[in-house]
Amino acid sequence: MAVKIRLARFGKAHAPFYNIVVANARTARNSKPLEVLGTYDPIPKPPPYGQGKPFKDIQLDTARAKYWLGVGAQPSDPVWRLLAMVSLYYSETEEAVLPIKVGLIEPKYSIIEALQQKAGPIMAQPGTPPKTTATTT
Repeated sequence: MAVKIRLARFGKAHAPFYNIVVANARTARNSKPLEVLGTYDPIPKPPPYGQGKPFKDIQLDTARAKYWLGVGAQPSDPVWRLLAMVSLYYSETEEAVLPIKVGLIEPKYSIIEALQQKAGPIMAQPGTPPKTTATTT
């Protein structure tokens, strides 16, 4: 069963409100989901106390979102952007680009560099044999 994390639309005309849901990929947009992970209100709200910029409200159960991503649920494009804003999901080929644009985090190095540092000499460049320290006698 293919599972997707996507948005289910609620609200009135010209006033959308979305639930972030986990649902079977073949079901309709607003059908009964497997689980509701959170909500997203795309209408900008005025800042509290009248200071700062307007904001869009995102409420997300991050533990359950990590669980569903871990078992293979595929996020839709809008949900991918929301998850990237809260630093939960990156594509394997993409670096942490979107959160930098939003201004939430500033990584010191890319994900690929972090994996290479963590793996050490095991991950060599493509076409290069790995370094070995054992000698045969």
